[in-house]
Formats: sequence, structure tokens, C-alpha cells
Amino acid sequence: MQRVRYRSIEIDGLSIFYREAGDPAAPTLLLLHGFPSSSRMYEPLLARLADRFHLVAPDYPGFGHSAAPDAKTFAYTFDRLAQAIDRFTEALGIDRYSLYMQDYGGPIGFRLAVAHPARIQSLIVQNANAYEEGLGPLWDTRRAFWKDRPAHEAALRQNFLSLAATRQRYVGKAADTSTFDPDLWTDEYAFLSQAGQDDIQTDLFYDYRTNVASYPAWQAWMRDRRPPLLVIWGGNDPSFLAAGAEAFRRDVPDAAIHVLDAGHFALAEQPDAIAALVRDFLGRTLPAGSAPAP
Repeated sequence: MQRVRYRSIEIDGLSIFYREAGDPAAPTLLLLHGFPSSSRMYEPLLARLADRFHLVAPDYPGFGHSAAPDAKTFAYTFDRLAQAIDRFTEALGIDRYSLYMQDYGGPIGFRLAVAHPARIQSLIVQNANAYEEGLGPLWDTRRAFWKDRPAHEAALRQNFLSLAATRQRYVGKAADTSTFDPDLWTDEYAFLSQAGQDDIQTDLFYDYRTNVASYPAWQAWMRDRRPPLLVIWGGNDPSFLAAGAEAFRRDVPDAAIHVLDAGHFALAEQPDAIAALVRDFLGRTLPAGSAPAP
């Protein structure tokens, strides 16, 4: 077992919390979490992969144990969060890494990739959408919110930040929910219930429209760069449909795509299977000289 370190570092006046495991001399895997989770979601990978890789999982500003300045004084946009994580990697001296992106980690990770393509060794995508095909019917009301925020904000907050919605993100379409630890969503709901979180998360989700507008640019980047790409998708995700996983092959034809019997947070359901896929993928695709020893 490799010990996980829990640290914080100041980035542009904000305390950024992160989890770190493995030898810093080993190939680095930068783990970018989703909503409304934090770096805690990656504990299963930290425990299973730190023997061969250096894993770093930060909390974004406004999430987890990182600073959460008031939404009136800090612009919660994906550009701003990506800038913070970019500065975070530079402060830690991480100049080459594989990206593991889940949910909100996708928009942040793709911004890093487009800004610094030479830093990216490979991409691992877990239920992080980059194609219109992945946006199911749930997004109809969300698009209405983007089109007319004043008219739809109250309904968006009631649904998007509720305990029921937080639970649904985990259980998805699962027929048997008895295998899900309710601490997963009750802990995240407690986080969402903290003072100021409703404003932070509503502002950030309003900015999500810029991600959908950026899909063509991210797709063009993948076509041009053809990065080694592993797509792992929980096929029971009601928000990001499995068609969004298959769409990656359009721009990276040799992408390895695995649709699992799991939901939006597939890592919570199938940690061993996902860790094995990641271990095999990185072992095969890392550049010569950087691949870890068996």
C-alpha cells in the first residue's frame, strides 16, 4: 500500500487542497473530478495505482477542501477553474502528465490540453462529455436555463442542488440500489448545503454552456493531436449517454472505449475494473522511457 498525502498549496491567493500518492519520479496521472464531488472520488485509484504511477488529485476552487471565495467576488467559470489548475500544476513542477477527466474534469482538462498540448501524454475520459450525442433529454431544461437564466434559475436550483438529484447522480438507472453506500450522496449533499454553495454552483453551471460551445474545438484538437485515448463510461448514466462515449472514435479512431454496467460515478461501482483498464492503457501507451517498470 502506498500512503496518500493530503496537502494544500496557495495558488493566486487561494488555498488549493490536493491528494497525492506514488513516486513523483514515476509518470504522473492528473485526476480531475466532477460535480458535486471532489478529489475524494479518486481514492480508489490512489490505492490501486500508486505502486507504478504518481497520482495527483486537486480540489477546484469552490469544491472539497479548497478555498471557496464568495461568488460575488470570484468568477466561477470553467476558464477560471482551469487557470487555477494550470497554475497548480506549474507550482508543483508537473510539466508532463496523463489526464484523467470525469464530468466537470472534462471541460477543465480539455482547456489544459488545448493550452499546453506538449504537456499531455494521454487522455483518460470517464463520463466526461465532449459531443452533442452524449447530452440526453435531461439537458433540455438545462439549455432553457442557459437561454433565459432569470426565468429558470429557481427551478434549476431546486432540482440541480437537491438531495434527490445528488443521489440520482450515483444510482442512475441501476435496478438494484442496495450496493450503493448512501454516504456517497449524503456527504456530497452536505457539501452542497454549505453557505454560498448554491450561488457558486449555479454560476458555474450557467457557464457550462461555454463547454458545449467548445465541443468543436476540443474535437478538432483530438483529430489534430490523436492522443492515446482511453474512454471509460458508465452506461447507466442518465445525464451523459453512452453515445457520447462512442463518439470519441470519430476523432480518435484507435481510441479504446469501454462502456461498463455502472452509472455516472462508475469508479465508485467498479474500482477494480477501472484501475485495471487504466494500468494496462498507461503501460501500453506511455512514451518510451517513461513507462513504469512492471
